[in-house]
Amino acid sequence: MRIVDTHQHLWDPNQFRYSWLQSVPRLNRAFRMPDYLEATRGLNVVKSVHVEGDVDEEFMLDETRHLLALAGQPNNPLDGVVACGRPEKEDFRGYLDKIAGHSKLKGIRRVLHTQPDDLGKGVTFARNVGSLKDYHLSFDLCVLARQLPIAISLASMCPDVTFILDHCGVPQVKERVLDPWRSHIIEIASLSNVYCKVSGLVAYADSERWSDNDLRPYVEHVISSFGWDRVLFGSDWPVCTIAAGYKQWVETLHALTQKAGDVNQRKLFYDNAIRVYRLD
Repeated sequence: MRIVDTHQHLWDPNQFRYSWLQSVPRLNRAFRMPDYLEATRGLNVVKSVHVEGDVDEEFMLDETRHLLALAGQPNNPLDGVVACGRPEKEDFRGYLDKIAGHSKLKGIRRVLHTQPDDLGKGVTFARNVGSLKDYHLSFDLCVLARQLPIAISLASMCPDVTFILDHCGVPQVKERVLDPWRSHIIEIASLSNVYCKVSGLVAYADSERWSDNDLRPYVEHVISSFGWDRVLFGSDWPVCTIAAGYKQWVETLHALTQKAGDVNQRKLFYDNAIRVYRLD
C-alpha cells in the first residue's frame, strides 16, 4: 500500500529553538530526516508533508527555508511543507511574500492549542488567514477539542480557504470523552472547505495501556462525519513515539479501517493527500 504521510515533523534543537520541547523530555532531542527514513523503513511511504514544529518565532523563516530546501532533495519523500506563520500579526502578508511561490510550499499553520482562545478569534487573524487564498495556500487547524467552535467560526469566515483539521480535533482519548467533541466534529465537517487528518490519536491516549478499541470511536466518528473523500492519514511522527512507533500506528489505523475495503483505505492513506495538498 502506498502511503502519503500528511503530518511529519523534523527538528534539531541545536539548529533552531523549540522552547516547548523543554517540557517534553522524550522529544527534546534531534529528529532528522535519517531518523524518519529509519522509522518508515519497510513501509511504502512515497511522499510526506512536513508540518511546522512550533519553532520559536524568531526562527520561523529560517526553519521554513531549511525545510523547503530539504523538500527539493531527491533522497527523501518530503514533497510538501506547511510552514509556521503568525496570522495575528499585521505584517503577516509581508512574511508570506518572503516564502511564497515555492512549489513545495503547501500551507501555513499557527498552533492554537497552546494559546489563549482569543488569539484565533481576532479580526486580524481571520483576515490574514482569509488572504491565504491569494497565495493558493491551505491552513492547518491545530486546536483542542474545546476550541473546535473557534475552528468552526474561522473556517466559516474564510470559505475560499482550504482548512485541514489536525489530529481529529485533539479529542480526550485517554479520558474517553466523546461529547461535545462528536457534535463539534459533525458541525465542522458540514463545511465543505474543511478536511480532517486522522493523526495524533495515540499521543492523546494512555501511552502505557492504549488499545485499538480506545481509538476506534474517534476514528470511526471522523470518517463517518467527513466521509472517505475528506480524511487523510498522518503519522504525527515523532510525537506519536510517546505512545507508539510509526509502524504500529500505521498497522493500527489499517486494522481499524480494514472492513471499509481497499478503495477507501487508498483514499485515506494516499489519494486524498495528493489532491488536498496538491502533491501531484
